[in-house]
Amino acid sequence: MALFTALALTALPALAQNGEKIAKTGNAAGAPACMTCHGASGQGQPAAGFPRLAGLNPVYFVRQLQSFHDTTRVNPIMAPIAQQLNDADRQALAAYYAGLAVTNPDGEAPADAKSLSAGETLAQRGDWSRGVPACAQCHGPKGLGVGAVFPQIAGQSATYITSQLQAWQAGTRKNDPLGLMHGIALKLSPTDIGAVAAYYGSLDAVPSTKRSVKP
Repeated sequence: MALFTALALTALPALAQNGEKIAKTGNAAGAPACMTCHGASGQGQPAAGFPRLAGLNPVYFVRQLQSFHDTTRVNPIMAPIAQQLNDADRQALAAYYAGLAVTNPDGEAPADAKSLSAGETLAQRGDWSRGVPACAQCHGPKGLGVGAVFPQIAGQSATYITSQLQAWQAGTRKNDPLGLMHGIALKLSPTDIGAVAAYYGSLDAVPSTKRSVKP
């Protein structure tokens, strides 16, 4: 599996330039412009459930595109697009989006206080009576991600987070290390999923000294 190699890292400016072209106009193989769904600056479309790509770890980014290609992550929109991206395209897009600034989320209605509180409890403490670990153990205390394996989920839309937890449950997404997310998702109720999604959707997407949950 080709990932973001040391060779690629030495050519980041050129890679990012190629990635910007694909993101804005597509490629010669027929892949459409990424900005059509993910926005002109990679911030996504929260209400429609299209995730933010800006600021994602490049190794993680490449792995997700490869997963769409090899069907360990199933999505009817991304599957045909992934078939039209070669390895150079994937690395170029990863370099481009990793270099974009992240902004705080906007575009979704705020969640109610009860859901936010329940989501925060699961995210920060888990529920060990059901064998559910705290999300923060892998994704960090503020949901800003850890390394190339555990992505930032703070500030992603609640709609998108919900869809991904449902995909882990259903097994249509199975590119997690050691089946970790699949096992956790199976223990979550629809109410749990909605609460966790609302909580992380309410967090700042960039480090902040303000309180993390919006009033």
